[in-house]
Amino acid sequence: MITILPGLPDNVVGVEATGHVEAGDYREVIGPALERALAGNDKVRLLAVLGDEFEGYSAGAAWEDAKIGIGHWGAWERMAIVTDRDRVHDALKVVGWMLPGEVAVFSLAEREQATAWVTE
Repeated sequence: MITILPGLPDNVVGVEATGHVEAGDYREVIGPALERALAGNDKVRLLAVLGDEFEGYSAGAAWEDAKIGIGHWGAWERMAIVTDRDRVHDALKVVGWMLPGEVAVFSLAEREQATAWVTE
């Protein structure tokens, strides 16, 4: 499940993933939040929190993630990924250079720093 994080500037889409993330989470939550952010901004930023309760993505969710990312390729300015999952850290080390904009990975203990970085 994906929930929107409140209290962020209008150019920042903040999300927290818990449980198992499905394609509908992208279509019903992230997509509309991104469109709202882009309505008033040329560039957007992402704060994504993958906490202890995050279990993973379905194949459909991964596909929706790719579609949203590629479909808005030039709009991404900065992404902060907050997680303690080693495989996410490792994956971003491998593919992070291919992602648009700046990408930084923070631990769960650094959530406040991630929020500050993505909103500065």
